[in-house]
Amino acid sequence: MARVVKVLRTLRNHWKKSTFAFCVLSYGGHWLYGKHCDSVLRREACLEAQEFGRQLILPQEQLKKATVILNPAACNGKANKLFEKNAAPILHLAGVQVTLVKTDYEGQAKKLMELLEHTDMLIVAGGDGTLQEVITGLLRRNDQDSFRKIPIGFIPLGSQNSLNQSLYLPTDNPVKSITSAALSILRGETMPLDVLQIKGEKDQPVFALLGVRWGAFRDVSTSISKYWYLGPLKTKAAHWFSTLREWPQNKQVSLSYLGPTPRPPDEPTEKPPRPPLVHRIIRRLRLYWSPAVEEPPREEPEVWVQEEVSTAELSISTHNRNPALERPTDSMLVCLEPDSLTVGEFITIGTEKTGDPHLCSARGEQLQASVCRIGLPKEGVGFYNIDNEEYEAMAVEVRLLPRKLRFFCSAERRDQLLSEPH
Repeated sequence: MARVVKVLRTLRNHWKKSTFAFCVLSYGGHWLYGKHCDSVLRREACLEAQEFGRQLILPQEQLKKATVILNPAACNGKANKLFEKNAAPILHLAGVQVTLVKTDYEGQAKKLMELLEHTDMLIVAGGDGTLQEVITGLLRRNDQDSFRKIPIGFIPLGSQNSLNQSLYLPTDNPVKSITSAALSILRGETMPLDVLQIKGEKDQPVFALLGVRWGAFRDVSTSISKYWYLGPLKTKAAHWFSTLREWPQNKQVSLSYLGPTPRPPDEPTEKPPRPPLVHRIIRRLRLYWSPAVEEPPREEPEVWVQEEVSTAELSISTHNRNPALERPTDSMLVCLEPDSLTVGEFITIGTEKTGDPHLCSARGEQLQASVCRIGLPKEGVGFYNIDNEEYEAMAVEVRLLPRKLRFFCSAERRDQLLSEPH
């Protein structure tokens, strides 16, 4: 008992050192526990991948080929280490023949897609920027109709992984996020995603999976990091300081759009069985003696809606935040934020848009369209954000390409999205 009292007295007399030692030991214990949990996650993922690798294949079958486009600069240069430690062992244990291609500079992924040869799956290991480059390069190909059928896997390694929430179960643990993505690729579950084609008058089209932003909230979002020293108040401070420099921050835009189109039935994933030979002969004889006369399809005139709009921000987004939900029409969402916001409303809405850039506020006007043409003034038009990548703003046409690409996804996440309210 005397020894315990002596220890307690010593801790009380040296309370500063004791507090510091307690903090260091607590942080060290938490760090070691986190490392242990990550090791357990990797081990469980590798054991599951090993089961895929043990499956027998027929003599005439070949190993699945996967082409991985890896951006080593993603996640502040940590992407290569994260991939080699968490995703690569899973793919190799499953018996996948991996061809790893690393990008050296921004924009190289678009050029690499021009050289892409046949592969069973395409895996993008990076962030929003890498994914957007790969999609753009793939859909710019002359033979895109054959290559767009290749399923695409996304391994989130970037500082921004916006599509991750749509494909996999949300988690704050990067190791769990990467291993879950790799296992979802092995399981083979896929979901079709819409694509936006953004085309100017001269440049080649750019393709996006999430959307396009232009306006005051987008401009402020680029300056939030400068107020890092304000901690959790930096977002509100950035919007407030922006109102001091210029107010109101409204944009003039000429907008014309076509309404949504009816959704055609989904194509069957499996070919129907071939009818017997006798039935095929009878059908051909009937067509020969009484050929069917097909009437030309009746084309209805396109009805364009044109508006001159004053708005705080214009954003166009896909439905890929919940791609599992069945919809009667194919459309993209056009959001026009009002030009009559107060300073308080501007700060509140801007803070909300930091978490969800394509969120449309309660006062915003939301339209549905299949094609949208944006006409901008010649001076001071600023920049677009296309899938969180910055592009010079100009007059463009944004066209929806419904269910253009198929992405690997988690079956659990798909069921979760289906259960969400409309």
